[in-house]
Amino acid sequence: MHVFLTGATGLIGRALVPALRAAGHEVIALSRRAAPGRSPGGAEAVQGDPTRSGPWQEALARCDACVHLAGEPVAAGRWSEERKRAIRESRVASTRLVAEAIARGGPRVLVSGSAVGYYGSRGDEELDETSPPGDDFLARVCVAWEEAARPAAARARVVLLRTGIVLASEGGALPRMARPFRFFAGGPLGDGAFWQPWIHLADEVGLIVWALGNGAVEGPLDATAPAPVRNRDLTRSIGEALRRPSVLPAPRRLVELMLGELASAVMGSQRALPRKALALGYRFRFPELGPALRDLLGR
Repeated sequence: MHVFLTGATGLIGRALVPALRAAGHEVIALSRRAAPGRSPGGAEAVQGDPTRSGPWQEALARCDACVHLAGEPVAAGRWSEERKRAIRESRVASTRLVAEAIARGGPRVLVSGSAVGYYGSRGDEELDETSPPGDDFLARVCVAWEEAARPAAARARVVLLRTGIVLASEGGALPRMARPFRFFAGGPLGDGAFWQPWIHLADEVGLIVWALGNGAVEGPLDATAPAPVRNRDLTRSIGEALRRPSVLPAPRRLVELMLGELASAVMGSQRALPRKALALGYRFRFPELGPALRDLLGR
């Protein structure tokens, strides 16, 4: 297949390009800054802004499939009103343009990014693709984000990838979480009782490639490992992987003072389970946290 990819320079996109090419697909990668030609990963680069109509939509129309991952980082800093608007519009506006272009012709499958933030903070409740949305800022963003993909369903199979915390050795959340442990200052956030759905980068990429090729995969798809953990268990496992103690909790009030409204997302509880992926036969390379962290932090 010819696969059109947005968000190709992000954490997931950088790993996805070589995986798609290894699977025999040709990749066209959209970037705001790329010059036309071949990117380092071997994709064909197309310049354009996914939040604005442009010639990139013509390139999209020539492809068989689309993976749409573009969006402003959620945890890059405190949430001002301007920052929250950028988080929302970078997702909703770009998805709407991608979906409208697909509805006119071209790709027959769209894998569109979303997040477990869709569910809001739900305590110990087990969540899956059938669970209703929450009602906080990120939940409302995810609802609008997924709704923006709806026009593509008029002619394409649409997969809504609700991703948890992507663990990778370079980039993303894990290096930031691991840094205090290297200085013997690691520990849980608050009481550490909230659930954190996670996924190894290899499985995030694996799920996307699998969803592109599996016609039975449609609608919401939780991109999380089968074993979500509480924050206190995640931090303890990071300490064990680094041979460091996990005994210095960060008081909840301190986290709230440092992060503002973002703290509600960082410390939100989502016990999300990948029931659809398991039911349809996806086999996780890293279903358990311990081996995943040893693979990533042992490098």
